[in-house]
Amino acid sequence: MFKRNIKILDRFIIGKYLGTFVYTLIIFVVIIVVFDISEKLDDFLRSGLGFWGILTKYYAGSVPFYVNMLSPLINFIAVIFFTAKMADQTEIVPILSGGVSFNRFLRPYFISAFIIFAVNLVSNLYILPYTNTLKNTFENKYVRRNDPTTKSNIHMKLDKRTYIYIESFDNRTSTGTRFNLDNIEGDVLTKRIVAETIKWDSLKHKWKLSNYSIRNIAGLKESMIYGTGKTKDTTLDVRPNDFSAYDNVVQNLSTHELAEKIKKEQIRGTGIMNDLLFEQYKRYLTPLSAFVLTLIGVALSSRKVRGGVGVSLGIGIFLSFAYIVFNQFTQMFSTKGGLPPFIAVLLPTISFGILGLYLLRRAPK
Repeated sequence: MFKRNIKILDRFIIGKYLGTFVYTLIIFVVIIVVFDISEKLDDFLRSGLGFWGILTKYYAGSVPFYVNMLSPLINFIAVIFFTAKMADQTEIVPILSGGVSFNRFLRPYFISAFIIFAVNLVSNLYILPYTNTLKNTFENKYVRRNDPTTKSNIHMKLDKRTYIYIESFDNRTSTGTRFNLDNIEGDVLTKRIVAETIKWDSLKHKWKLSNYSIRNIAGLKESMIYGTGKTKDTTLDVRPNDFSAYDNVVQNLSTHELAEKIKKEQIRGTGIMNDLLFEQYKRYLTPLSAFVLTLIGVALSSRKVRGGVGVSLGIGIFLSFAYIVFNQFTQMFSTKGGLPPFIAVLLPTISFGILGLYLLRRAPK
């Protein structure tokens, strides 16, 4: 009978936890979508895509983004709301008085947190890169249309002997001007390619050089090839996204593409290594917040307090927003201030984890 009652308790708490989480998440997403529509209505009308086009090319990407962004906040609110309600209705005291330890009481909470953790992890690794591409492509084209689309004075090392320079690259046309490529053996220049323009051919997946010249150097012997008024296809280990002027392009990379780009960045040294590492660590480590926020939520709301559910809920909303703001600050210090990305990603979780352990010690046993 005791084991049966324990199983009933587990099912009750897991059902309350996940049910409240999903219900609250849907409400918040609907509210955000309504405000988003009112804010971007002119952009939607200007795009000329129609209802189905907006739905499939923007909201199919933005809704998963909102869900992922709100997940820590909603997770925290859901735990605090139904746990504080249980405490207010004096449901927790009989459970603990009946021989159930507080650690045992926490088990269904952490089972629920593990489910949310697993869903967020799978979403970060396999779903969000694709949906973020839809969202960011639409925003870059229609919402951020007045933002600069060109990147200037690009210097990049492609491998141990190949260096390129592009004076200006336009992301909308995938075209660069005044392109230089140098092959250097040791400290000796062996080949130089100069072109007036370089353009990405999306069908051939190659670069097309226009009005080019090729200078080959072998000791004292040199040869020149002139392509004035001509075009030439060439293969380079770069893609237009490598020259992107948009700051959200890293979010579009799949997990495999992100790992490959990090390896290449170690050679290229274009200055975006912190952004890449922060994005990689974030995908793996931020889902751990489900456990930390669950711990804080239970420890904070399991005691019956004067003022009822409202007091606990208010404190929970304040702490959840503090967690989100803390995440934004650490990201800024990582990408702009030199804070190691691994520490920047883990710091909010560790800090709030310590707070959770402190609150757990003060929780009623």
